[in-house]
Amino acid sequence: MLNYSFVKKNGTKRDNMGNVENSSNLETVVVINCILNVPLIFTSITGNALVLVAIMRTPSLRSIPSTILLCSLAITDFLVGLIVQPVYIANELHHSTGGPLAKVEEFMSFFLCGVSLTTITAISVDRLLALHYHMAYPNLMTTKRALYASASLWFVSILLLCLKVWKSEVVFLIAGVYITICLVISSASYIKIYFIVRHHQIQIHAQQQALNSFNIGVNIPDSNNMIISKKHALKTFIYYICMICCYLPYLSYSLLRTTLVIGYDRNWSFVDTVVFLNSSVNPFLYCWCNREIRTSAVKVVRKMMCKQTEVVSGLEG
Repeated sequence: MLNYSFVKKNGTKRDNMGNVENSSNLETVVVINCILNVPLIFTSITGNALVLVAIMRTPSLRSIPSTILLCSLAITDFLVGLIVQPVYIANELHHSTGGPLAKVEEFMSFFLCGVSLTTITAISVDRLLALHYHMAYPNLMTTKRALYASASLWFVSILLLCLKVWKSEVVFLIAGVYITICLVISSASYIKIYFIVRHHQIQIHAQQQALNSFNIGVNIPDSNNMIISKKHALKTFIYYICMICCYLPYLSYSLLRTTLVIGYDRNWSFVDTVVFLNSSVNPFLYCWCNREIRTSAVKVVRKMMCKQTEVVSGLEG
């Protein structure tokens, strides 16, 4: 990904763009970047695996269409920690230039991080549909359609990967456009969600005032379903905030490289780590946003700890 073509005798390294940087400074950047990725690998693998096991052991969660999107996201983030980040660390330490290791890391990170980003975008659209069509949503988003939607997201990422293979020199342009489209769709979805929630609150308040003026204690029709959808939408908004924080630095770097405002700079390698951070944070967001997933995950952890305790007791006995 971010590698060098040769080392000069005076202790400097020159990249393919002709930029020269001090060798000791570069080694420090590489070491720090790799050290930061090690705990992220652990949290990404264990966190997403725990979420997937929790969902599979809870039948009520498997029947919810929106959970299918979460499963797709968890699988993608799990593979990022299992495959992409270890290869990324090995490539960073190896300093390969255009070798097999660098190509594998580049293709897998482009593909899996792309699927993760697109899935988060799809979740924002799903929450918008749940609010805008809250009465018809159960018929609009079925389990089968959610499966088709998840498969389509993977297929789109494969097409983009093929485009990258065909025109590898425009990788930063493709990444910049891809991230921009996802951010725009997510931003538009949550802006629309905000206005829907605001309009609903004003409507509920006006109806409650009208009923209170006549001293009538009547529940407003369909308000409960709307309130539940609103809570889910507001909670998933945190996905959008994390997506912005993790992908905006890489988007900035891609745009700057595409427009040739800046050349190659090793310090920008940290933007890759920030993107990988998103895969480690997402499992905690699942548990925070969904009580059933959180409860099931806690049960799985307790069960694993009990088994471990039994094994230790058996060895000691």
